[in-house]
Amino acid sequence: MTDISSQLDRENIAKVRIAELREELAQHNHRYYVLDDPLVSDAEYDKLFSELSALETDFPLLVTPDSPTQRVGGMPLTAFGNVRHAIPMLSLNNAFADEDIVAFDKRVRDILKVVDGEVDYACELKFDGLAISLRFEDGRLMQAVTRGDGQTGEDVTENIKTLKSLPRTLRAAAPKVVEVRGEVLMFRKDFEKLNDAQRAADDKVFINPRNAAAGSLRQLDSRITAKRPLRFFAYGWGEIGDGIVEGQEAVLDAPLTAPPFDTHTGMLDWLKELGLPVGSVRERVQGAEGMLAFYRRIQDMRPDLPYDIDGVVYKVDSLAAQRTLGFVSRAPRFAIAHKFPAEEATTELLDIEVQVGRTGAITPVARLKPVFVGGVTVTNATLHNQDEIHRKDVRIGDTVVVRRAGDVIPEVVMPILDKRPADARQFMMPTECPVCGSAIERPEEETIWRCTGGLFCAAQRKQAIVHASQRRALDIEGLGDKLVDRLVEIGRVRTLADLYTLTVEELSGMDRMGEKSAQNLVQAIADTRKPALGRFLFALGIRHVGESTARDLARHFGTLDAVMNASENELLAVNDVGPVVAASLHRFFAEPHNREVVDALRKNGVEPGTEVVVDRMAGPVADKIFVLTGTLPTLSRDEAAELIMAAGGKVTGSVSKKTHYVVAGSDAGSKLAKAQDLGIAILDEDGLQALLSGK
Repeated sequence: MTDISSQLDRENIAKVRIAELREELAQHNHRYYVLDDPLVSDAEYDKLFSELSALETDFPLLVTPDSPTQRVGGMPLTAFGNVRHAIPMLSLNNAFADEDIVAFDKRVRDILKVVDGEVDYACELKFDGLAISLRFEDGRLMQAVTRGDGQTGEDVTENIKTLKSLPRTLRAAAPKVVEVRGEVLMFRKDFEKLNDAQRAADDKVFINPRNAAAGSLRQLDSRITAKRPLRFFAYGWGEIGDGIVEGQEAVLDAPLTAPPFDTHTGMLDWLKELGLPVGSVRERVQGAEGMLAFYRRIQDMRPDLPYDIDGVVYKVDSLAAQRTLGFVSRAPRFAIAHKFPAEEATTELLDIEVQVGRTGAITPVARLKPVFVGGVTVTNATLHNQDEIHRKDVRIGDTVVVRRAGDVIPEVVMPILDKRPADARQFMMPTECPVCGSAIERPEEETIWRCTGGLFCAAQRKQAIVHASQRRALDIEGLGDKLVDRLVEIGRVRTLADLYTLTVEELSGMDRMGEKSAQNLVQAIADTRKPALGRFLFALGIRHVGESTARDLARHFGTLDAVMNASENELLAVNDVGPVVAASLHRFFAEPHNREVVDALRKNGVEPGTEVVVDRMAGPVADKIFVLTGTLPTLSRDEAAELIMAAGGKVTGSVSKKTHYVVAGSDAGSKLAKAQDLGIAILDEDGLQALLSGK
């Protein structure tokens, strides 16, 4: 009896906690998807969800269909059933030009006999997703049906129930029947993550978020839908109460139940109160001018929206006015869609060339037969990289789908295989850089091919010179980005070595450069002719070689020639140099053009100093990790770091359990506090000097 009583006690406790967790998770879903104002982090939400899952596993009889854990999908269906809409899901007429909207407003005014004043319109976004109708009975989600042909759609109820953004039960009191119309879509960031996962699984990727949403919703196996990041936004309604509601898709002369509010805006606010996600970007405006102003605002903000839209929708706000306006054919007279210029179009792929980026990245570019897409005429589009070209099976001569969204660079989405000509050619990556003739190589485990020309390549000049002149490299004071741009553009500076031939006379004749500034710059350049070896190596901009690695190379080899002539195996012996860095170094100095630039620097008087070769294992702080924080009395951070590394230690930027010492000066901040919490040894400048000297 005691065991039975104990079991009942545990079950009652679990029942209370399960109810609490379900309510809390429902609240968090509402805050996240409807109000866009989450109260907890994803990790905290996951913790609550895991606790509920564990309790329901232990007490399976307490599991209910509306539990948040039951959005995982059920057994696969053999086919979707057909459902006839109680109220048809009609389409909207489209407008493409401003004059179409002016004409629409005039028709509305004429029918409503509005002489003075303006008509109020509810303006919303036209989501680029899949239209759906949801039926709630007694506040519970009972059925979900696609638009279909407008009269009959497919029953996708089991799939819709997997959406976290959609409540299973309405949050406020509602009529017996509430039929909600809206759009199922996928946010762009979720779409990218889905495609990344598809690629990783060597599975088919989706063309765009709309196709991904539609494909996900129409899965016969709802467990697949449950794994897809789908969202829902309500924008209308159908049947409400015990009959058919008046308003935007109403069937006249049918038994009606009055809607709770008398405007479209009021109805959408009511749907939000019921707990349904409703788009936040909407306005009530007056007349044609108000509608067109809304259109222009949305067009400007379109690239920054988290989801795709293909236009905006205008609806006469008054439901009484909607009834007066009625319908024509299969569309309402009281609403119209104002479409944006098409973002996708088809055209012929004439050729594939490559461009060289500022960091040497080689990007294939499609040369297209001119096509109007996204509001502009497009002649070029990116193909990203060679792997993408092969994955999409895009060939020269193909008819291709081109996509342009806002200010985003146009891209080739896919070829139309049915139109592929017999002489279509596959793309082959060139072996030499089209700008400088240097070898093109693809680093191991990377998707991007790169020009090895580095210092020599004209496409990389500006970036290479700006990098070399920064404080932690050669530290050329007064050589700003704009001046570098100008010197490169006029052809005066072709490589880093050319900086050392600049004269006061020619610099003082340039815009915004007086004689005094020119003298200072020439002197600043001259002062860098004897750089430390580590700084010089960092200034060369060798891929994967950062400031710390450059210092390690200098202390390991001692001279520039030793570094330049080292084999990959010799480079691997350097502290923290792995196969990727060693290969990058070896490739850089194996490229004749890069050696030519180094030779030119030397001829112009640039000769890095030699370093005392350091055996890290023999130093007083061999392989100990230091973090510097605050202001030291006599040493700058760079000077302190140099002393530490010369003694065989390492300097990092953040405190962790692996840190051996924190050197703290005045005004030390959070790093000092974290070191104290972790029990890490803390030194002042005197303590550091004593440690380095072995005292």
